Amino acid sequence: MVTDDLCRRLADLLKARGQMMAVAESCTGGLVAAACTNLSGSSDWFERGFVTYSNAAKSELLGVDPQQIEAQGAVSEVVARAMAFGAVRHSQAQVGVAVTGVAGPTGGSAEKPVGTVWFGFSVDGLLHSEMRRFDGDREAVREATVRHALQRVIELLASSPR
Repeated sequence: MVTDDLCRRLADLLKARGQMMAVAESCTGGLVAAACTNLSGSSDWFERGFVTYSNAAKSELLGVDPQQIEAQGAVSEVVARAMAFGAVRHSQAQVGVAVTGVAGPTGGSAEKPVGTVWFGFSVDGLLHSEMRRFDGDREAVREATVRHALQRVIELLASSPR
């Protein structure tokens, strides 16, 4: 599914639920928000986006505990979950999506190679998280991250009992 189709499906689900979404992005630098707001009428379901590229921004804007970042690294499950929680807590949205990863070509390590991305989702007050590894150059990793974030939040919303 192309990104525009994913955004239309997401819009339909959120509008049907009467909910708004906020995103917290690191490695994508606002690309998830851009994809969402590329759709006309997105103000009906997209509340805001946080681009929290630095560790300080994650803490200041989203309330991520700096000690968690220090202990686990910015690219980690605990940080992705805290970002998703923070996106909802610091907005008027009910749904939060967060991405933090290593887009490359630099910054990778043996434990977290280039293409490693952690996702956090807050849907109906429940936090979900998962890690994916994407192949390709920086652009490919970032594009795959956007598509996966949109697809996964759609799946979570569609399977929610609400």
